[in-house]
Amino acid sequence: MHETDFRSSLQTGGDRRRLKTIIVMSIVYGLTFGMHFAPWSRWLLLGLFSIQALRLIFAPPLSAILPEVNFKNESENYLDQTSAQDLPFFSLLASAKNEEAVIGNLVKNLCQIDYPSDRFEVWIVDDNSSDRTSEVLASLKQKYPQLKTLRRGEEAQGGKSGALNQVLALTKGDIIGVFDADAQVPADVLQSLVPVFQQPKIGAVQLRKAIANASENWWTSGQSAEMALDWCLQDLRIRVGGVGELRGNGQFVRLAALKDCGGWNEQTITDDLDLTIRLHLCQWDIACLNSPAVQEEGVVTAKQLWHQRNRWAEGGFQRYLDYWSQLLSGRMGFLKTFDASLFYINQYLLTVAFIPDTIAAIVLRHNPMLPAIAGFSLALSSVTMAFGLRRSYQMSWRSAIWQTTTGMIYMLHWIPVIASVTLRMCILPKRLKWVKTQHQGAGDTILEDIDLQEIETHA
Repeated sequence: MHETDFRSSLQTGGDRRRLKTIIVMSIVYGLTFGMHFAPWSRWLLLGLFSIQALRLIFAPPLSAILPEVNFKNESENYLDQTSAQDLPFFSLLASAKNEEAVIGNLVKNLCQIDYPSDRFEVWIVDDNSSDRTSEVLASLKQKYPQLKTLRRGEEAQGGKSGALNQVLALTKGDIIGVFDADAQVPADVLQSLVPVFQQPKIGAVQLRKAIANASENWWTSGQSAEMALDWCLQDLRIRVGGVGELRGNGQFVRLAALKDCGGWNEQTITDDLDLTIRLHLCQWDIACLNSPAVQEEGVVTAKQLWHQRNRWAEGGFQRYLDYWSQLLSGRMGFLKTFDASLFYINQYLLTVAFIPDTIAAIVLRHNPMLPAIAGFSLALSSVTMAFGLRRSYQMSWRSAIWQTTTGMIYMLHWIPVIASVTLRMCILPKRLKWVKTQHQGAGDTILEDIDLQEIETHA
């Protein structure tokens, strides 16, 4: 698919989402009822998940996927042997709306990255903030020459995607990095990325995400375990030729790949998940890195988690509705299509199918068909989470098993989230409502080294 084709699909792909959701739910209900008349279908589905599980268990080492990259030493050797002019130029972007509590630390992190200062730039989009975000940025521009800002007015459209598309025209980077306003970025991040982007098929790289305030309460601890599970699963999926995914904060995209798939989609509420699908449809690969990790602030209450995960679930479901024809065409290739299909079934459709499965079991006086499949999936997720925690945080097996136990209990929140999202998408028409997560500024003093009196003079 060419760039012009994707630009057209970005404007029309989200049409009739409610109708598409109803059709998908009807198919799920019909097939689930049908499974009770064809018991062998349960074993077929369980067999497909078993095949995928075996592939993940025996996934080849990363060196077999990216043979030219030695992740331990390659970045330092490459920088030592390459002149500054030959290094890729990075444009680091963040969209900030009412982020005075955290934007100072982000700018400080980004502008002090250990990389030649003439080979990267920092762009912060002030998306019509009504707090002191503008004043903080004005003060920071006096201190950091790499910092550039763009102020969007109240008439601006497209949410975060619109902000990124607008500032993209002003950037000059070969590689575009995107961060959330609360990101805590390690100094060696760009050095680590250089050798990965030497691989011509790599269109994007996602850094592992970690929760900065993981010790605050049970909810943030659960999010930390969830991030470890997500990274480990992504890593394994990539190793077997599956679909690597972007996660918004700490994502880096090759400019050529971004242009190839038409930029960021302003008709979605999850720009990262939408871009993931389009990159793979355009034959680009996505890599993920365990180290360095980007830290972010986890939400601290059940209400905040509910709203955030509802947005994630809706955006994740939308992308399959928007690109279903391209996905079914096999444009991504067999392995990626197989991987994406099983991921979609496991994350969304199985949860929805429990309702008709229970109804059919009662009406037909059968045993439910799906608990065995769900139990198999939960067991695999538990093992993956334990390994992810071990690899991400170098903790003992005892600690990893304990945190996995509590983490899997926490993960059950996805069941009501998926159920409510799919029901709402069947009933309500298409909507675009970008809801920002409120950041409090976990960790260091937020306005450290910023002269508050100077900020007032810019107000």
